[in-house]
Amino acid sequence: MAAYVIVDIDITDPLRYEEYRKLAGPTVMAHGGKYVARGGKVTTLEGDWRPGRIVVLEFPTAEKAKAWWDSADYRKARGIRHDCARSRMIIVEGT
Repeated sequence: MAAYVIVDIDITDPLRYEEYRKLAGPTVMAHGGKYVARGGKVTTLEGDWRPGRIVVLEFPTAEKAKAWWDSADYRKARGIRHDCARSRMIIVEGT
């Protein structure tokens, strides 16, 4: 079953975030994932959710998504993201 990593990101240092993007992309692909949405326009339909930037990744399974997130090759990028942004990240299984 496919799994989607959904990230709501508030970027605090845009220059450093560019470094994160350059490092993160290849790690997603190396783990069988792909970008479905990456910072496009967001429109709130209900509620008061006002995300800064939304990123959606698709992986073949939740296990592969978790393996990517915890991988040695993503670790450096993840640390940079933690330094330059506030993030909320979930995995949701889908079809």
